Amino acid sequence: MIRRFLLAGAAGLILVAPVARGVETVEVSIVDYQFNPSELKVSRGTTVKWVNNEKRTAHSVLFLGPDGFESERFFPGETFSWTFDQPGSYPYRCGPHEEMKGRIEVSE
Repeated sequence: MIRRFLLAGAAGLILVAPVARGVETVEVSIVDYQFNPSELKVSRGTTVKWVNNEKRTAHSVLFLGPDGFESERFFPGETFSWTFDQPGSYPYRCGPHEEMKGRIEVSE
């Protein structure tokens, strides 16, 4: 599985792996200490972009499970993106705020 992610904000854009052109992108808004929507069903190859719409708080996306990892913290106005290349269920939460939970369901 190729993992791709972007961290964008005031400091610019960090590209860790190339992102395929023409791939669908779906946004998750972070506001009031919630992921909105908290659950998504997407097709394989979809990029999910989390947007921090808070006024003062940094968040992260922490994928749970044996292959889990945590994004860098991103501040208001910044984003984190991830392309889901494999079908499956991907539960996640905010690293610093355990009560913030979400799930991405990826189909073929």
